[in-house]
Amino acid sequence: MKSITINGSQRESVGKKATKALRNAGQVPCVLYGGDQNVHFSAPELAFSKLVYTPNAHTVVIALENGETYDAVLQDIQFHPVTDRILHVDFYRLFEDKEIAMDIPVHVIGTSRGVLNGGVLRRNRRKLRVKALPKNLPDFLEADITPLKIGNKLYVGALAGEGYTLLHDDNTVVVQIKTARTAIIDDEDDDEDELEEGAEAAATPEGGDAPAAEAPAEE
Repeated sequence: MKSITINGSQRESVGKKATKALRNAGQVPCVLYGGDQNVHFSAPELAFSKLVYTPNAHTVVIALENGETYDAVLQDIQFHPVTDRILHVDFYRLFEDKEIAMDIPVHVIGTSRGVLNGGVLRRNRRKLRVKALPKNLPDFLEADITPLKIGNKLYVGALAGEGYTLLHDDNTVVVQIKTARTAIIDDEDDDEDELEEGAEAAATPEGGDAPAAEAPAEE
């Protein structure tokens, strides 16, 4: 999985007054959890743009001024209710030998037969919760919709892979093809049409149309 580096400074004071001063200076107060001790630090607000304002998933390298670095993942983020500015960020520390749970985006690939016939693609899950060792975390999960017809669904079980565990029931719907007013009926089996055509041909004599019914005898 791709990683983003955030350069920060360790915080000496964590009180409300110090936190407010950081925000006024364009800094975001942060906390790193998961180690022997929590690490309090701050970083410029612009440093989080590639981490927060993106649909992709990333791990983070936190590099502090004192030379210490930590591998982490974003755990929680708080925004101002009016301005949407970042108020606070929580991270969770990564260890190579410990599994971590993380939301991974789902990328839809392929062209659905149902969509070509006028159906509507509905994405029920844009992200899925995945548990794995840091080295096995995928950048994204691929959902191939090519074989889906109108009314078909793609379930979580079809996205299973090696090295990670999907933290959802196998019957959880990821995407489905819904019926639309303009949809064309898609036969389940094209062979049925051929069988019906064969039956009609057998009932018709060679070289002409079907014989007309005899007229009733006159009394």
